[in-house]
Amino acid sequence: MNQKPIYLDNAGTTQLRPEVLEAMLQYLTENYANPSSIYTAASSTKVAMDEAREKVATAIGATHRNEIYFTGSGSESVNWAIKAIAQANHARGNHIITTAVEHHAVLYTCQYLAKNGYDVTYLPVDKYGMINVDDLSAAIRPETTLVTIMMANNEVGTLMPIQEIGAHLKELNAQRGRENKVFFHTDAIQAVGHIPVDVNALGVDMLSISAHKLHGPKGVGALYVRRGVKLPPLIHGGGQERGRRGGTENVAGIVAMGVATQLAVAEMEALAAKHTKMRDDLIGKLTNAIPYSHLNGHPTHRLPGNVNITFEFIEGESMLLMLDARGIAASSGSACTSGSLDPSHVLMACGLPHELAHGSLRLTFGKDTEVADLDKLVEVLPPIVERLRSMSPLWEEYQKTGNIDKLLGYAK
Repeated sequence: MNQKPIYLDNAGTTQLRPEVLEAMLQYLTENYANPSSIYTAASSTKVAMDEAREKVATAIGATHRNEIYFTGSGSESVNWAIKAIAQANHARGNHIITTAVEHHAVLYTCQYLAKNGYDVTYLPVDKYGMINVDDLSAAIRPETTLVTIMMANNEVGTLMPIQEIGAHLKELNAQRGRENKVFFHTDAIQAVGHIPVDVNALGVDMLSISAHKLHGPKGVGALYVRRGVKLPPLIHGGGQERGRRGGTENVAGIVAMGVATQLAVAEMEALAAKHTKMRDDLIGKLTNAIPYSHLNGHPTHRLPGNVNITFEFIEGESMLLMLDARGIAASSGSACTSGSLDPSHVLMACGLPHELAHGSLRLTFGKDTEVADLDKLVEVLPPIVERLRSMSPLWEEYQKTGNIDKLLGYAK
């Protein structure tokens, strides 16, 4: 009998929960009316969307459900927040601050703006992938209009000091005044439903979410926009989402996102405790069983279900293919770039050279991940690494010289 596949790429996407599927089905069949219509059949879809909006708002501590705007993805939410704030405030400033380890939805949006007259500062990170708030403070200029920093890194799992940043910007904005406000956006796509998120405690003006990272469907996301923040539309074409996001709403997806978010937050504390123990046990077992391996990201200030380890002297792509042949799905980095041969920009920003960055393995847990799944990984991975090293010219040279620093130009 074939072994059940082991899925350890939940940062890439998650399996749709049965409860979520059940909730959305009726809005794909009998309750299919366009919520923008005025006839009776449309009222149920309007009510369903309001209920979903309320669930998402409650999950992140928003003051009012109308601070939640539904989008087509997390990437759209990110694009909307960054482009709209930048463009709306261009007359008073063209400077944006972000970090070197953001998801490409942020980085590519900032690169687009940089080609169109904006000045972007990319804050460096330490070896754990974390910024220094003093660096942020020093980077702010009179023409700065936006700071966008992720809450939890999608590759190495490091948690950024968002609350500290929010408090710093609040104090700064009190001095600058409303007309010179520095807006604060966070990509919380990997955070919501996995760690506590409270937009008021964090002090953010905008926050991006994606349903498929918390056992909801693909193709639906949300953007929290604090009341008072004027955010021009990214998509024109209709009066949907109170005139801020044109296009007929994905009612089934929106309903599903509401249910998925509500369930994730309700189960979050217990699941986070379980995942943290599983995470720490797995890190210990793999680094003890496989020499010349080390954890990427912060050892404690990280997502409960994220393990990212570099195995020296091997290629990550080969490792993933050999794991796949044994029924284990994992990743070497962001799903959006997993087909690329370039090393992870996150690991490079953390100070790893190309050779080490290529040998990374990202393992991320979902609600159904069990200890037995990780035990199987610990069983099959060491022989895979050993086999790949036996074919590595770097490993062969190291066996002769014993000097990895010289080979890699990397000081441990």
